[in-house]
Formats: sequence, C-alpha cells, structure tokens
Amino acid sequence: MDNQCKICPRKCNIDRSTSKGFCGVDNKIHIVRAALHHWEEPCISGSHGSGTIFFCGCNLKCVYCQNIEISRCQNNGAEISEDRLAQICYELKEKGAHNINLVTPTHYLPQIKNVLSEIKNHIGIPIVYNCGGYELSDSLNTLDGLIDIYLTDIKYMDNALAKKYSLADNYFSIAVNALSEMIRQTGNPTFDKDGLMQKGVIVRHLVLPSHRKDSIEILKYLKTNYGTDKFILSLMSQFTPNNNLNGFPEINRKITSFEYKSVTDCAYALGFTNAYIQEKSSAATEYTPPFDLTGV
Repeated sequence: MDNQCKICPRKCNIDRSTSKGFCGVDNKIHIVRAALHHWEEPCISGSHGSGTIFFCGCNLKCVYCQNIEISRCQNNGAEISEDRLAQICYELKEKGAHNINLVTPTHYLPQIKNVLSEIKNHIGIPIVYNCGGYELSDSLNTLDGLIDIYLTDIKYMDNALAKKYSLADNYFSIAVNALSEMIRQTGNPTFDKDGLMQKGVIVRHLVLPSHRKDSIEILKYLKTNYGTDKFILSLMSQFTPNNNLNGFPEINRKITSFEYKSVTDCAYALGFTNAYIQEKSSAATEYTPPFDLTGV
C-alpha cells in the first residue's frame, strides 16, 4: 500500500501504517462477520444466501447509518491476514454461498486485490463489491477482471445533501464516474438459469424522508445517461431513524407512503420495469446482522 493513502476520494494522505485514515482504520484488514446473508436483492441472496464479509470502517459518515457500530469503528472486529481472508472466501463457498460479497471494502482495496488475484480463477462463484458509491474510478480500474458484480449506491444528486448527511460535498460526480467504470468492467447484467446474477451492476438508492425530489432527479439522470438495461435498479424504503438524528428533524422519521410511491411511480414511468422495489413495510432490523465475529 502507498504510505500516503489515496485509495478513495478523500485522498487523506495518511500513512495508515502509523495512523488511521478518514475511514477510521489502519492498514490491516479488520472484519466483524463472515456468514451467509439472506437480505440482499433476490438475484444476490438466492436460496442459500450471499457469502457476506463485513469490513470495519467507512469513507462516508452517513448520520443515518444502520451499521454505525462498525462503520464508525465502535466495534473494531478482528484483525486478519490476507491468507485468512482468502480462506474465509473458500469457507463461505463450502457453506453454499452463491457469491462472495465484500461489504464496505473500499479502504482495503489493495489487500482485496491481492487476495482476489490468488483466488479468482479457483473459487468458481461471483465476487461482489458492495459499496456506498464513493469510489475513485482509477482505484476501481485496478480491480478490472477481479469483480463480477458491483452493488453500489447512488445516495444523493444534491451535493448539499451529501455534505450535510455524509460529509461528502462532491458525492454525486464521484459516484457517477465510479458507476461508469463499474458498467465498463462488467457489461450488462447477466443471470444464470436460476435467476442469480453472474455479472453486472446493481444501483441501490435509499429514499430519504423529505427528499423525494432528489430521488426523482437521480432516476431521471440515470435514465438519460445510462438507459435502463445497463444496470439493475434497487429502490429501498427501509430508512429508519437512529439516535444520531436529533439535529436533523427533516429526516428524523420514516418515509411516508406518498413519498415512496412518488419515487417508485417515477421509476416505472421512466422504464425501470425490472427494478427491485422494496415493500415499504420492510423491517430494517432484518437487514442488519449481529456483528459478533461469526465466521472470522
């Protein structure tokens, strides 16, 4: 790893061998869970589950984060070697995982590249890069040929919202540049006979309370610039307030049926007919597993 870390758009130039970056971690691999997970999109979870590996730290500071225990490193998990990470991938495959799902991997990209370079031609199941969308396209380019599926967010179009809620005032331009690189690498989505994704990009968007208009603008931008067949859209309604939102009254509530329906209606009108549309009644607690070192 370059001693002056420039892996992500923060480019904080921290020597992570001696200090922690904006992401909150040093240059060792820290994970909190490695297990089958059944709450991703159906084409990822399938019947057996996705082989998720949850990494500590994050290069975003979303005030509404549901995984704040690990994204802010309140739980530092366990430090593991590259060899152990490779072994965990094989163990998840043995348990029946349809894929290996690397959750919040950005700040471990050099180590992950080393591991995937060793196992990619042997493991025989897709590799999923599951991120918040705040990625440098140049960094992603170094993973070309190693990642089969990108599961990425487009959180905001309005950078004022991105700054307010995630401390990332250049979020949108960064996220769409990254999306273009992801699509370049994987091509259009492909599926096996059971409907499981083998290659491609899924773009997730979580609809926020009070900001449905920003969601609609994102959908319009995606349609205009990418069409509807280059990625799978996943609209989520699971926003759940947490204890950090007292200073953000406009989002300190769940979204209304009107807010969510106006966004989903827009998606359908734009032609996103194959999108995953989450039921508004979905319980957010089901999507957050215990970060208890299972499988580590």
